[in-house]
Amino acid sequence: EEVQKAKKYLPFKLVPGGHTDVKIEAKGKAYSPEEISAMVLQKLKKSAEEHIGEKISDAVITVPAYFDDNQREATKSAGKIAGLNVLRIINEPTAAAFAYGFDKIKNEKVAVYDLGGGTFDISILEIGEEGVYEVKSTNGNTFLGGDDFDQKIIDWLVTGFKKENGVDLKKDQMALQRLKEAAEKAKCELSSALETEINLPFITADASGPKHLSVTLTRAKLEQLTADLVESTIEPCHKALKDANLKAEDIDEIILVGGQTRMPKVQETVKKIFGKEANKGVNPDEVVAVGAAIQAGILGGEVKKDILLLDVTPLSLGIETLGGVATKLIERNTTIPTSKSQIFSTAADNQSAVDINVLQGERSMAKDDTSL
Repeated sequence: EEVQKAKKYLPFKLVPGGHTDVKIEAKGKAYSPEEISAMVLQKLKKSAEEHIGEKISDAVITVPAYFDDNQREATKSAGKIAGLNVLRIINEPTAAAFAYGFDKIKNEKVAVYDLGGGTFDISILEIGEEGVYEVKSTNGNTFLGGDDFDQKIIDWLVTGFKKENGVDLKKDQMALQRLKEAAEKAKCELSSALETEINLPFITADASGPKHLSVTLTRAKLEQLTADLVESTIEPCHKALKDANLKAEDIDEIILVGGQTRMPKVQETVKKIFGKEANKGVNPDEVVAVGAAIQAGILGGEVKKDILLLDVTPLSLGIETLGGVATKLIERNTTIPTSKSQIFSTAADNQSAVDINVLQGERSMAKDDTSL
């Protein structure tokens, strides 16, 4: 379902990869998402090696807090393909909290609102004086991010162009790629300007000749187009506060993470949720990487500071029981490591073996959750 939804908007072709996997077709070859991710990691590895003048073999990789186990394992695989020994996978909001709280000497309750390119996370943490970082709760949506904001602009441009010229730009892969780049550029410009021009000459051609696209997009129009996306981040914040047994006024600091949080409407919404301005002293683009570097420094023995991280499982864990029901054993936002035991009876008399389907998710039926 998620793949089919994404497929409509991607400027490249998706092909079946066997079992339930999907592959990306490029230059006549099919690549798994892990292989594509590995290429990005290899590029980063090369850049880092050139910068420090040394070979790099180990890495700490950050992922959205709301990633399920399959997504985390795929990230580890990408690191392995890239030739990296992945020392640790840590959650992005936790890394952001490391960076923020590294030199702090007071107890604080912190909300990390992380709206990146493809995912949204909200995490509530308590930072202690002795380097203790306790994650109280986390919530989010792994299919909501800046790309969705870009897509709203693309849809608006495509609809307007079709109305004016009778041509559907979604059928033209090259035009779609140009629209995506222009949409992202316009969105970024509207974080500081009230309006921007989108000019794409020779966007396509028909029997009558070449066609050009030229429109003005205002900040007000962008806010109207993306209102539902911004609104959809509110409920996870309320859920995270509830799971942490806290009220909005209990939060001392709000840290914004991810480029999409530069959008004024997003900042306004965060202020409305928590009743205070977010911390302006943190760079939303760099804070996660800084936190990961601190973790890597500690693991490598270069950073002489003890950090104790008490993290949580972002999604409930359970097993499938009779009738395809998902029976939860460990509730979401339980501090890990943890264990839980429960006695189950077999479905039939004299049964000598059972298949146990371990599940991750919040839905009541096994088919709607992620099978591990």
